[in-house]
Amino acid sequence: MKIAALQLATLPMSSAKLDYYFRICKEKEVELLLLSEYALNSFFKELEVMPLSMIKEQSNHKIEVLKELCKKYEMNVVAPLVHVKGNHLYKTNAKFAPKSVSYFDQQFLINYKHWNEEKFFDNEVKPYELASFSHKNIKFAVISGYELHFDQVFIEVMKKNIDVILTPSSSTFESSRRWQELLKTRALLNNVYILRANRVGTFTNKDENWKFYGHSNLVSPWGEVEMSLGDKEEILIAQIDKEEVLKARKNWGWKKAIKKRGYDG
Repeated sequence: MKIAALQLATLPMSSAKLDYYFRICKEKEVELLLLSEYALNSFFKELEVMPLSMIKEQSNHKIEVLKELCKKYEMNVVAPLVHVKGNHLYKTNAKFAPKSVSYFDQQFLINYKHWNEEKFFDNEVKPYELASFSHKNIKFAVISGYELHFDQVFIEVMKKNIDVILTPSSSTFESSRRWQELLKTRALLNNVYILRANRVGTFTNKDENWKFYGHSNLVSPWGEVEMSLGDKEEILIAQIDKEEVLKARKNWGWKKAIKKRGYDG
């Protein structure tokens, strides 16, 4: 199966750019496209000072655009989104198909002093539930970048026998090398593909200058970086193979060792 990661800054209200990339995916026979964080909406630091009505307009418009494009090109898309319900804002990953839309709220949110999504959004704090779906014979999980740090998430990955992890992120500062090592380790220890779409562009105000470096990549079930992008707007198109997942699991035997000891998965 061919899948793709599109690394973007915040998109304009016009659908022209997305339509352009959808056409490329259709020509290349891509079946599933992953967008980076804060591509459909403004970056978090901008949302903090934006009127609720403007956030709602931005989100609703992009939802309608993606519905139309997925139907037009018969595409499946996973896209981070600010989901507005009444006066509440939820940080969500939306899964668009030609005839349906599903929403999976992010469950672990950044809560640092300089970047506190947990305080800003209204996401429910509850026991972790892995967002997952199947396409053909491949099991996908949607795990936002920050959530990738938590071991509890990967207990659920093992239980659900996930083959491919889709990770939208908005990583910045000097974290690229650390992220690459984290992705390689998670992919190897769980024998899964990880496709990461990381934001590009900048956020600047009088006190801060943040640069989002892209470097979106595909990591194999063997823990090797197979493909990687640069630091500008770009699309990564990759082939994934369920047989490689099965070979890696057979080779390392970690799932078998877990089952022997009576654990689920």
